[in-house]
Amino acid sequence: MPLLTSPVLSPGALARRPQPDITAGDLRLRPWQPADRPAVVAAYADPAIRRWHCRAMTDDEARGWIDPWPLRWQHETGAGWALTDASGVLGQISLRSIDLAEGQAEVSYWVLPAARGRRVAPRALVALTAWSFEHGLHRLWLRHSTANPTSCRVARRRLARHAPARPPGHRPAIGPARRTGKNRPASLAEGRLTDLIRNRQ
Repeated sequence: MPLLTSPVLSPGALARRPQPDITAGDLRLRPWQPADRPAVVAAYADPAIRRWHCRAMTDDEARGWIDPWPLRWQHETGAGWALTDASGVLGQISLRSIDLAEGQAEVSYWVLPAARGRRVAPRALVALTAWSFEHGLHRLWLRHSTANPTSCRVARRRLARHAPARPPGHRPAIGPARRTGKNRPASLAEGRLTDLIRNRQ
């Protein structure tokens, strides 16, 4: 079925250039490197991260986690950045489920235990949101559990718009107003979706 609207971004809009580094003060968002495997292993050994991702990770699995990111950038389906400073890797932030035609993507992140309490995730989220909107995306969203107060605080600090909680099984229609932000997708019963919508005024 043909679309009745023009795509927000054309194929190649992201992949025609190398995945960039993004800076936010002393925080640097850079593409993942093979040498980052120990940080990924350590992250998935942390009980707080493991609770929400429901898995541990070996060194080989960490390699398998890192290696696909460049291909996702080339295919414009996802983009992952290591959050770093002079001390090393602090965490990760990524764009997942990139949809160029709709100009939208989902954001995910985690922060290693030693880096918590330094506003690493909020600063990274602000920097990545700004970069995304500057490069043509119109909408990002976070899928976070209401049982994870830290993730909820990150969303609130970004002054994002929240989708209200919905009863299980509720699926509202999403029509042509989708790109304007007038409709909201249904949140998970145990969590919520948080919209970060570009101000077009």
